[in-house]
Amino acid sequence: MFSIFKTEPREIRLQRQFDKLISDWHRLSAINRSRSLKKYRCAQRILDQLNKLRQHQF
Repeated sequence: MFSIFKTEPREIRLQRQFDKLISDWHRLSAINRSRSLKKYRCAQRILDQLNKLRQHQF
């Protein structure tokens, strides 16, 4: 009825976060290596969470 109160599935939220971090990582890779590596590590953690979530679905 009200789409305001609907929440996205966790997998979709994590996928969006992962996509944003990967694009930030790629952009920063030519500018600042240390910040780039931090983004990459965060993206890897989210990817691990996504993989665990997907394994438990099947």
